[in-house]
Amino acid sequence: MTVSSAPGKVYLFGEHAVVYGEPAVPCAIERRATVSVERRDDDRLRVEARDLTLDGFTVEYSGGSADRPDVNVPTPLVEAAMGYIDGAVEQAREAADAPDAGFDMVVESTIPLGAGLGSSAAVVVAGIDAAARELGVELAPDDVADRAYRVEHEVQDGQASRADTFCSAMGGAVRVEGDDCRRIEDAPNLPFVVGYDGGAGDTGELVAGVRELREEYDFAADTVRAIGDIVRRGEGALEEDDVEEVGRLMNFNHGLLSALGVSSRSLDAMVWAAREADALGAKLTGAGGGGCIVALDETPAAETALSYTPGCEDAFRAELDRKGVRAE
Repeated sequence: MTVSSAPGKVYLFGEHAVVYGEPAVPCAIERRATVSVERRDDDRLRVEARDLTLDGFTVEYSGGSADRPDVNVPTPLVEAAMGYIDGAVEQAREAADAPDAGFDMVVESTIPLGAGLGSSAAVVVAGIDAAARELGVELAPDDVADRAYRVEHEVQDGQASRADTFCSAMGGAVRVEGDDCRRIEDAPNLPFVVGYDGGAGDTGELVAGVRELREEYDFAADTVRAIGDIVRRGEGALEEDDVEEVGRLMNFNHGLLSALGVSSRSLDAMVWAAREADALGAKLTGAGGGGCIVALDETPAAETALSYTPGCEDAFRAELDRKGVRAE
């Protein structure tokens, strides 16, 4: 059996705008998805999913997501989850030139599904790495990142960026602008606090909504460009270890994302709870619509405030994870 893991992420700045070629800065965090893979004697896949904020499921099939498990979870999330696993397997088969390889796979994760913390990217990255190694092929992290991006791009109907998959494969803080991806080597250890409302946004629907606004209104397109300006300013603040400025720019970024219609009442409530507890900054992270916010606070105050905020199901500290995909 071969086992790999990969980290989730939070966005300091740039979600949604990165889809249109603007830069983004996601940071890997120490919450991971782990994929265990064992080759079978036939071409079938048996996938057991645990701890994905689903009820858990096991399904065996010949490929394709038509054989969806019967679990009490929104259909788009389950179909997408299975699409990601199918895509990871296909990439590993291609890398090893083993098109008929079958696998028993177990997927476990401490990253909430669909909550803006990069759960799908982590599962795809870990899945490709584990399945390829089970077939005798060692892939470089940047190759895993590229293959994982292809999977997300297909599952998300061409609306994915390279940000999530590159960050998960490489670890640490990264900068992504179109196809230009690089690690930010000297990024400080930022004091992340994450609040989770227990929900999940529909990434495809939210991205499509921003696209419609951008095409209909010039000021929405200007808002997307303004997010890119915040990212560029934020890079300078990171290089200077100016954490207070990073926090201020996160606040601006949240306001612009809210203007684009991707925030929600629960996300706004958590953002304001963290700010009122004197967090340096707070914003939604990921596609929005529900899920998680990220705040910067070295004290226990923001985490405590979030734990008492109506609609916040969980609050936790998160360290920057400088390790990307790895064998376990």
